[in-house]
Amino acid sequence: MTHTTVPVIFDLDGTLVDPAGGITDGIAAALMELGLPVPDKSRMDAMIGPKLSHSLTEIAGVPAAQLEDAIRIYRAHYASTGIAQRRLYPGIRGLLEDFVAAGRPIAVATQKPEGLARTVLAHHGIAGLFHSIRGSAADEAASPGAGSVPEGSVPEGSVPDGSAPEGKAGIVAAALSDLAAADPAAAGRAVMVGDRAQDVAGAAANGLDCIGVGWGFAPDGELHAAGAVEIVHTTTALHATINRLSERPGTTALNEVHTDGNV
Repeated sequence: MTHTTVPVIFDLDGTLVDPAGGITDGIAAALMELGLPVPDKSRMDAMIGPKLSHSLTEIAGVPAAQLEDAIRIYRAHYASTGIAQRRLYPGIRGLLEDFVAAGRPIAVATQKPEGLARTVLAHHGIAGLFHSIRGSAADEAASPGAGSVPEGSVPEGSVPDGSAPEGKAGIVAAALSDLAAADPAAAGRAVMVGDRAQDVAGAAANGLDCIGVGWGFAPDGELHAAGAVEIVHTTTALHATINRLSERPGTTALNEVHTDGNV
């Protein structure tokens, strides 16, 4: 099997795209409008990556009764200004285009609502590069089976609550299933790329290795402690690492954690 057949599943925020304040500014706007305190920068940055509802309740301390309002205000702010603040990390576009040209399937698995993830990727002109784009349900405040989503509240491309995968592990599983439909053998050798511990955990739950990227939002030591098989700090190093994993016989699993010398 050549290295071009090994698929790669990417996280979105902090991995492919730098939110550049789009997420944290939106959260701050929601908290201020609701009269709630805005956490310091380190805690705000910690909210990039996990599911929004989890970040708002567990990190920002938003009461359950105000969660839906906080998400609604955040969404409005993000749609009006947040998407435009985002940028691709240096080298990402070229990396993705190289993989597609080489015949390597690529996918996205993000806890961002799926329709919004598609909008972000389309904004940067790269949505068409991915074999699969998977995300969470449109309404993050709703629990599974909590009822229908109000008409007009689902972004284009989103799936209603109850039909979207749950949690990072479920989202990775959905992307992996899409890849397997095209090539089951190759999908079994897939690797995840992400910037937070939940990316590593979501990959592990599906039997995949996860390469950590050091340009995202993980606190020092988080990716290593979570079990990332390698931690890279440039797209050049990421490209080389994926090629090296692809050339290994059998599965992609590594026996030890590596870094590129910067951790």
